[in-house]
Amino acid sequence: MMEQRQLGKSQLKVAPLAFGGNVFGWTANEAAAFKLLDAFVAAGFNLIDTADVYSKWVPGNKGGESETIIGKWLKQSGQRDKVVIASKVGAEMAPDKKGLSPQYIEKAIEDSLRRLQTDYIDLYQTHYDDLSTPVEATLETYSKLIKAGKIRVIGTSNMSPERVLLSLDASEQHGYPRYETLQPEYNLYNRQKFEKEYEPVTQQYGLGVISYYSLASGFLSGKYRTKEDAAKSPRGQHALSYLDERGQNILDTLDEVAKSYHTTPASVAIAWLVQREGITAPIVSATKVEQLDELFKATQLNLDAGALEKLNIASDYTEG
Repeated sequence: MMEQRQLGKSQLKVAPLAFGGNVFGWTANEAAAFKLLDAFVAAGFNLIDTADVYSKWVPGNKGGESETIIGKWLKQSGQRDKVVIASKVGAEMAPDKKGLSPQYIEKAIEDSLRRLQTDYIDLYQTHYDDLSTPVEATLETYSKLIKAGKIRVIGTSNMSPERVLLSLDASEQHGYPRYETLQPEYNLYNRQKFEKEYEPVTQQYGLGVISYYSLASGFLSGKYRTKEDAAKSPRGQHALSYLDERGQNILDTLDEVAKSYHTTPASVAIAWLVQREGITAPIVSATKVEQLDELFKATQLNLDAGALEKLNIASDYTEG
């Protein structure tokens, strides 16, 4: 039986890996997406993460492509009751379509529900903060949507620790639903910001953590080891910032641990996240079903204390 983890203090339970739907309508077309989602659910996983804005950045797209593809798959597969759908609101869809005002959220949720071809979204997340809207106004709107049965649980992503705390306090004071999850950037290379600024909050309040960039834009898979490697793809350009002494130490250690476990660096990097206390489900993406196998294996890979210590030392960011 696949392990199930509670999302924060909510009733939702998920397997310890989330599929990142940002690739749908971008590097994975509809046919590929259907195969990926079929394989993901068949393997026992259930959390699918998307956003209204995915994949607006692709030339010719306007946003909503990922939700639309997932919606078609939900209708065709009949798997709605077997999956936890997570989407987001707040990113700019158009100059007049962005933010967290009550009026905008109420329109955005209807658009997302229509694209997803469902009556409710399991986890609805604040994608980006909107400093022009009081947190109380946003939370009150989410409360109405929960009462209307359109969303079940709320979470947040790119919000400062101060605003997360402000929101949690407002929920407690006014009886609003609270953010049950945080979606931060977190991986073996990018540890400091989450561990220093957000982890104390998630631990104090018992928030679930759904980390993104779990493989640091592919760097932790070992595919970008030189500037020449990184120059071969748009995604690789982002990996250039990891090509320093610390990055090399992390790759060398991933290689060493992967060899001892007869697996791949990517599996080890994901396994490290899965085994981190407080991490609920790292988000992973793939464009081909074959790529999913090593990600699935990561959830079965039980790294021992020695392996974890090696990885922690190699990725240590503290001075001295």
